[in-house]
Amino acid sequence: MSKFRAKHILVEHSYEIDDLLRKIEQGIPFEKLAQDFSQCPSGAQGGDLGEFSKGMMVKPFEQALEKLKPGEISGPVKTQFGHHLILRY
Repeated sequence: MSKFRAKHILVEHSYEIDDLLRKIEQGIPFEKLAQDFSQCPSGAQGGDLGEFSKGMMVKPFEQALEKLKPGEISGPVKTQFGHHLILRY
């Protein structure tokens, strides 16, 4: 069974993801942005979802995560919860 470790930022609108990506390019840490902007309770921990197994997350989130190498950040990922920016680690 595959195990993943990820952090994410959850926002309501896709345009917010573009703004977050710009901030990351400017050197603002992913974890700080998660604390400031994420609508998920994990935001308080810098977006950290910890370790989880395949099948524990909703399909679009998991599919995007599987394509990332550790240290990579996804583009916008839409789920029924909103829009995510995912960092695999």
